[in-house]
Amino acid sequence: MLTDERVFEEHRAHLVRVGYRITGSVADAEDAVQEAWLRLAGLDEETRAKIRDERAWLTTVVGRLCLDRLRSAAARRERYVGPWLPEPLLTTGEADEPLAAVVRDEGVRMAAMVVLERLTPPQRVAFVLHEALALPYAHIADVLGCSEPAARQHAARARRIVADADPPPRASTAEQEALLTRFAEAMSRADGAALVELLHPDVVWLNDSDGKTRAARHPVVGAEKVTRLLLGLLDRYGENMLRGTPVQVNGEPGMRLPAGVSPAGAVGVFAVRDGRIAAIYYQVNPEKLAHLPA
Repeated sequence: MLTDERVFEEHRAHLVRVGYRITGSVADAEDAVQEAWLRLAGLDEETRAKIRDERAWLTTVVGRLCLDRLRSAAARRERYVGPWLPEPLLTTGEADEPLAAVVRDEGVRMAAMVVLERLTPPQRVAFVLHEALALPYAHIADVLGCSEPAARQHAARARRIVADADPPPRASTAEQEALLTRFAEAMSRADGAALVELLHPDVVWLNDSDGKTRAARHPVVGAEKVTRLLLGLLDRYGENMLRGTPVQVNGEPGMRLPAGVSPAGAVGVFAVRDGRIAAIYYQVNPEKLAHLPA
């Protein structure tokens, strides 16, 4: 049997991915993974010997811990100011960086994560554990503390909600980067017509601030309205809106803007549909950017 440390390192990326997809929080995911490891390390030899699949055991523990975090966060989210977006995961694309394995998961794309916010805590846990990880319903029921038929029902309802939401699929990196370049060029010229052309007619702008910095508190929908918002931001913040650094946001090309646009800057990423920008997600909440490197 592997040592606890080797077991932890072998499964850590998988467990962080589970925790992040359930909670949308880097800190909550890492806390749950650390607590799961401590629980494994604290087992006596007899109990430990009964564990046949350590990955499944750890996934179950992380799922329970994250379910508790979701439930405790429900009241806070009711008081949240404006849209809620997950904490962004920033990577450089290097294969050996800690989050590289996490962001390769299709399900951690920002567009996919935003849809999960529509689910109840049990639905979200059931969806992630079954659809993404193929965990048996008996294990999911154990995590949720319900019967197996109830776990199936939570997962089925979650599938319907996700299917109805129809998040934009992942576009190729080349297409995303080309759109990002054209978008930056149009912004540098303050070219409203070019921006409208780049945006899908039904484009949605979402930014997360929780009222901690100046930002739209409701979704902005439509190419014309989003363009007016972008040009207004350009007029207000000037060069700071054009000084973005290209980064990988949840595994897709995005931009990181400097502190001039908000106290902690901003992180933005697009979703693409039919060759145009279908959604723009901007995280400006300082608390959700605190985990990022300077």
